[in-house]
Amino acid sequence: MKIFMTGGSGFIGHHLAVALLEDGHQITAAGRSGKPTALRQRRSFTFLPADTTKPGNWQNRVAGHDIVINLAGKSIFTYWTKKVKEQIYNSRVLTTRLLAASLTGAGDTIFFSTSAPGYYGDRGEDVLTEDEPPGDDFLASVCRDWEGEALKAQTDRIRVVITRFGIVFDRNGGALASMIPAFKLFLGGRLGSGRQWFPWIHLQDLIAAYRFAIKNTEISGPANWCAPLPVRNIELTKTLAGKLNRPVMLPAPAFVLTTVLGGFGKALLCSQRTQPARLQKAGFHFMYGDLDSALEQVLRG
Repeated sequence: MKIFMTGGSGFIGHHLAVALLEDGHQITAAGRSGKPTALRQRRSFTFLPADTTKPGNWQNRVAGHDIVINLAGKSIFTYWTKKVKEQIYNSRVLTTRLLAASLTGAGDTIFFSTSAPGYYGDRGEDVLTEDEPPGDDFLASVCRDWEGEALKAQTDRIRVVITRFGIVFDRNGGALASMIPAFKLFLGGRLGSGRQWFPWIHLQDLIAAYRFAIKNTEISGPANWCAPLPVRNIELTKTLAGKLNRPVMLPAPAFVLTTVLGGFGKALLCSQRTQPARLQKAGFHFMYGDLDSALEQVLRG
């Protein structure tokens, strides 16, 4: 199949592109970061330099692809100034709006557009399937508008799948790439009370979920791309420390996180007890559905 991808040079996009190329697909990736080094020699991979938040010739390349995968978005792992919040919002919402417009009148297409469990806001102990309503904080509003733009593309011939990613586990990228060195240096501790639920997914399961959803037409609309067993922050902290033979150090108090990191610090304390109801109903099987097996694989890899 022919695949068009935004955000293809990022951590997730790179690994997903490699996997889909191995499956025999052809990929055109649009973005500003430059063609990933590991993909430069792949004949089936084309990089298209473009600012996907702005209209441009790149949009003319979207139609005619069998699959469109939208991974574009500025990282939220930084201090949220007013300017940064605008970038977080625009990199997601404007890109998705332009992609959806580019698909007007397209033939049979699958449109995968990323979102996040932040859609639900801070929900405490609530079990969150895809039918739950959005929250009312900044990330929830970003996700709500982000998803709304993607769903505008949905027609009888365009299947839209909203992939609400949990934190992606892999040794060489994502949250664990920062956490593992910190724990090894005896700097690992819980965040706030540590009781907040933490949605996550192993990178291999994330890629497998894409492969599964490409073939399963019953998966459409929002889908929690998260492991079936979310964990509390304190459980993640203790388990990772134990596997690295390190003690759990002093916690980062909530007031310190919110003072030092502002809005992002507050987001780290949000609780989202997600369940991948739509993936599981369709018959998807997680290779690493529990924290212990996922961390074992990551640390062994």
